[in-house]
Amino acid sequence: MANDTLSKLEDAIVEMKADETEALTKEAMQAGVSALDILNGGLLTALERVGVLFRDGDYFLPDVLMCVKAYKNAYALLDSELKKGAYKSRGTVMLGTVHGDIHEIGKNILLALLQGNGYTVVDIGVDVQSAVFVEKAKEFKPDIIGMSALLTTSMPAMKEVVDLFVKDGSRDRYKIIVGGAPVSHAFAKEIGADGYGEDAQSGVELVGRLLAG
Repeated sequence: MANDTLSKLEDAIVEMKADETEALTKEAMQAGVSALDILNGGLLTALERVGVLFRDGDYFLPDVLMCVKAYKNAYALLDSELKKGAYKSRGTVMLGTVHGDIHEIGKNILLALLQGNGYTVVDIGVDVQSAVFVEKAKEFKPDIIGMSALLTTSMPAMKEVVDLFVKDGSRDRYKIIVGGAPVSHAFAKEIGADGYGEDAQSGVELVGRLLAG
């Protein structure tokens, strides 16, 4: 019965049925399934499927956003239980859109996929001044810092952030990754970042590789 509910919950997220996920999550909890098992057996597996669908071109941004909404409805019920149970974060990732850019769809999708894959995510917002990345890194002590940009005019801010970490003497404390439509592997290497994610699913996989290494 519990496994059937988790399967339905997973499918509801993948099928963008945001109006069903809250009830299915409550049903699983009332059946005695732990928050951690619901996360691992329903939510995480769902977002892995969504990430692959997006990467393969079967889902597009509007579809992923609906899946994320369905996911969030379920995750909101689990959050407090996860924090007091046996749940252990796989690492902390800080995300922000650089100065001069207010786009956040890609960042928000990556945030949801990272959460669903067991990472703690700190979102510092959009149009973030370069110095704020350094300030917030000192405050939250993330393992990885992710910067996004959708405008070519805001891309130079990414290098500015990396340079500020070098100047601050703290560059070696963090892995820095970049992403966004105009960004590339070559650009990431040029500015001294540790990696580039072509899309949200690639970003999740990159985070995993960097933390494993």
